Amino acid sequence: MLSVISYPVFVLSVVASLVLSISLFPSGWFEFRPEWLGLVVFYWTFRAPAQFGVLLAWCLGLLLDVLEATPLGVNALGMGLIAFLVLTIHQRLRMYPMPQQCLMVFLLLGINQMLVHFLKQMFGGEDAGFSYLWPAITSALIWPVFCILLDNINRKLG
Repeated sequence: MLSVISYPVFVLSVVASLVLSISLFPSGWFEFRPEWLGLVVFYWTFRAPAQFGVLLAWCLGLLLDVLEATPLGVNALGMGLIAFLVLTIHQRLRMYPMPQQCLMVFLLLGINQMLVHFLKQMFGGEDAGFSYLWPAITSALIWPVFCILLDNINRKLG
């Protein structure tokens, strides 16, 4: 558990996640790109629930909507939902070993991906199938490295 939160690390992690969310990937790998902002929302809500909540997550999701040119509120609703769900289980989540945390990352980001996919379908999206779950899988796979990296950076600068 982190006792001191480094706000510059928070701001840099949010900016980096937004840049990575809109960065270009090779066309064949685009669907496997992790949900960077979802990981950042999960991490900061998990590590600093008193400072990072649903409203801030919703605002970051709204910013992602603007950057991705998706219908306004789609990603905002998803990020707010992630923050809410992490806030409800963050006490228990702290006791989970890393593989179980990876499973929770997959479940919560998968719920986010399903919600965003459903809303995009409502607005006329054409993507069918379950390929929209790949970002949740890749996010869960990189969670241990992501978490340890941000913990170390935050510990050194906090």
